[in-house]
Amino acid sequence: MAQTLKYKGYIGSIEASPEDNCLFGKLVFIRPLVNYEGVTVAELQHAFQEAVDEYLAECKRQDTEPDKPFKGVFNIRTGPERHEKAALAVQKYNIKSLNEFVNQAIDHELERLQG
Repeated sequence: MAQTLKYKGYIGSIEASPEDNCLFGKLVFIRPLVNYEGVTVAELQHAFQEAVDEYLAECKRQDTEPDKPFKGVFNIRTGPERHEKAALAVQKYNIKSLNEFVNQAIDHELERLQG
């Protein structure tokens, strides 16, 4: 699994550039490009946190809502046959909703992958 940095709900990548003898990264799962770099892991961690703080401060200065990496909502595209089968399973097995069915399926697959 790739290593990441976490701070204030934001996640940053960790990359290495042997040519430049430095570490670098960017905030992931948001639209704006926010990057940072350092020579050591400690410097990279510090630069990452500064980048997050500066991004949030800039959003405040511009009176805009900062992007959040995870809102808890995402759309999935599936074929009509799979959609129908899932809806019928929800009804047949008395599952609360299609959202609950998908959440259970995601949890099951995450447990399998991490197990």
